[in-house]
Amino acid sequence: MSALLGKKIGMTTVFSADGKLVPVTVVQLGPCVVTQVKTNKTDGYNAIQLGFSEKPVEKLTKPIAGHLKKAGDKGFKVLREFRTDDAENIEAGSVMGIDLFAVGDKVNVSGISKGLGFQGTIRRHGFSKGPESHGCRNHREPGSIGNSATPGRVFKGKKMPGHMGVKRQTIKNLTVIDIKLKDNLLLVKGALPGFKTGILEVQKAGKK
Repeated sequence: MSALLGKKIGMTTVFSADGKLVPVTVVQLGPCVVTQVKTNKTDGYNAIQLGFSEKPVEKLTKPIAGHLKKAGDKGFKVLREFRTDDAENIEAGSVMGIDLFAVGDKVNVSGISKGLGFQGTIRRHGFSKGPESHGCRNHREPGSIGNSATPGRVFKGKKMPGHMGVKRQTIKNLTVIDIKLKDNLLLVKGALPGFKTGILEVQKAGKK
């Protein structure tokens, strides 16, 4: 198993071994508790469910509290499921920490992107502007959206103005620059999706 849940702390910069300044995102990664194990025999596929960020059991709904009893007496704010090939070797209630990763590892990070509200086609889809010369009245308009009388309608999926952001986004093959074991902090090169304190899923690239 090579995946964990974490919380985005923010961005900073660190110096690499060759003296270059590297932008990194700091992620508080784990510890995560295995709350459920799924196998081919019982569920038809291999996966484990991880719990992150403890929450008082009294504040959980009865179905969730009953589900989490299999893994102990703790409650969690976040539950996520990850496919894995070695689910049969993992027990419910076991704790998985940041020591699963090492400096130099390539990771895929998934999260929910920031909400940017209603945006036009230029910002939302990267459309070009219209002419900026005097007399032009089409500076930021999207232009024609149909095909006259045939077919006489706008095709589904047409790139139009609308709500932007708040979508699941995955950035692949990012490099782990540093790890702070005592504080459970993972420093990943580059920017990661989402806002500060947002939940992230970090998984080794090319592995389950």
